[in-house]
Amino acid sequence: MRRKLVAGNWKMYGSRSMASDLAGAIGANMPAEIDVAVFPPLPYIATLRAQLVGSGLQFGAQDLSEREGQGAFTGDVSAAMLADVGANYVLVGHSERRKYHGESNECVARKFAAARAAGLTPILCVGETRQQRDNGETEAVIGQQLDAVLKLNGIASFDTALVGYEPVWAIGSGETATPQQAQHVHAFIRSKLEKEDISIARRTRLIYGGSVTATNVAKLFAQADVDGALVGGAALTATDFLQICVAAQQTPCAPRHQFR
Repeated sequence: MRRKLVAGNWKMYGSRSMASDLAGAIGANMPAEIDVAVFPPLPYIATLRAQLVGSGLQFGAQDLSEREGQGAFTGDVSAAMLADVGANYVLVGHSERRKYHGESNECVARKFAAARAAGLTPILCVGETRQQRDNGETEAVIGQQLDAVLKLNGIASFDTALVGYEPVWAIGSGETATPQQAQHVHAFIRSKLEKEDISIARRTRLIYGGSVTATNVAKLFAQADVDGALVGGAALTATDFLQICVAAQQTPCAPRHQFR
């Protein structure tokens, strides 16, 4: 049975010394039998990877270029470069990239493809705004976000990918989707994938992100289709993040999913 993934997205916070101390504390104390990855700012990935060799801690990047290979694209960082410095995962389509950088569903689909081509595991982020939820558009919005990736990459690409549901209205707001709201959306996502391939859909890890804390995470993990967490603010404090990791360890995965 596949282990839960707990991923800590540090966003644009910290310094080299802060990153070293935080990653060191997590690597030295994380519980066994779960996948744990941290997503520090790009300049720190290689240093942290070297510092924590053998710890079992994995690393992810917060973004990547949609362009594969090399070229005159000043400022872009390719998926191959991320893999070269030790990244295992990469976030694709985080709501802040969609909002502040205008990334379309089609752009996100191309980034998803670039990540897989370089051997990275993409975490496809999907989610709705407060207005979209209030208007009853949650499934339509998330369906469109998934459809763009499926159209370009096909369902087989999800065999080496994760989907992170992050309601935009819950990120950094202190407001968390209820366990029932999270489960409803996760079940919808899995049903979308099942229409393409039941086996892959049941193996794909669906993780929740949006003001995840040590207080609310156990109830989220107890839901049948919530396979892990994408942690933001709580990932900036080792004690808080490790408590979430312990909750993941203590909550069994849903038996109906045939996890890798």
